Amino acid sequence: MGLALGTAAVVLIVLLWELAQPTLKRVLERARGLWSERRRGGVLSGYDPGRERRAEQRARALLRSCVEERDWEMYRDLGFLRVWGGVGEHGRGADAPYAYLIYPHKPIVAYMCATGELLNEYCVAFPDESKPYGSARLPDSDDVLAKWMALSADERRLVGEANMHLPGRQVDPDRVRRDLARLERWEREHARVPVRESSPQASARELPNVRTA
Repeated sequence: MGLALGTAAVVLIVLLWELAQPTLKRVLERARGLWSERRRGGVLSGYDPGRERRAEQRARALLRSCVEERDWEMYRDLGFLRVWGGVGEHGRGADAPYAYLIYPHKPIVAYMCATGELLNEYCVAFPDESKPYGSARLPDSDDVLAKWMALSADERRLVGEANMHLPGRQVDPDRVRRDLARLERWEREHARVPVRESSPQASARELPNVRTA
């Protein structure tokens, strides 16, 4: 009896193996094909793990060559740029009633200089459409430079065409307030620009196309 059951089990296993062989062969062939394609793709793309780092180094050098030395030091030390706002009669400079913080790959944040009140986020994107590989995102410093150039060249146009949201949509308001406090300490330590005194005349109405929360 035991011999018969053992023989039947062996026969069943052999039959199952014969039935499964074609399926297993197809699975293995497909896996080999996918692996070969990935290897060929990796060789053809010539991906260099250090490419992104070198691109960011070049972007930082370009940013430094374009902005004022003080602005470069601000970005180097704090990780963002402050751009004074102002159109028409207000002009630009430290007397502007409002300003913007520019972060890499985050919305531009507008705020009131006298009170630190956060006004709006302006979402703009500058993808690198020339990249034949990987992500289309610009290096961090190139993204900051593109926003700085657009804001400095035509503030009203950028504000008008950007996707505008109230504070907190993408950038943590607490982070922005901490960054404003860091910026104030940074300016005190550098002792080049006096700390701004509160101006009761400054209001959100002076910012073009801006809503307050």
